[in-house]
Amino acid sequence: MIYIPKGVCSRQIEVEIKDGLISKLEIIGGCNGNLQGIRKLLLNQPAEPAAELLAGTTCGSKPTSCPDQIAKAIRLCLAEQA
Repeated sequence: MIYIPKGVCSRQIEVEIKDGLISKLEIIGGCNGNLQGIRKLLLNQPAEPAAELLAGTTCGSKPTSCPDQIAKAIRLCLAEQA
């Protein structure tokens, strides 16, 4: 599933979930090093608990962040699978 984030530096998030686990996570744009680290931490992890941890994270004065947008992408992917 491809998700276009809103209000952040990253331009696109691609996520795949298989058997409830995050099997693919690609983020285009944003803070490369931080997002690579987040990607490594999330791969092969249970999707809903990962989304729960990331949801609501803000970036400076912005009401959202790349981690928050990743949570939205994960939850959208889960909803499409349901």
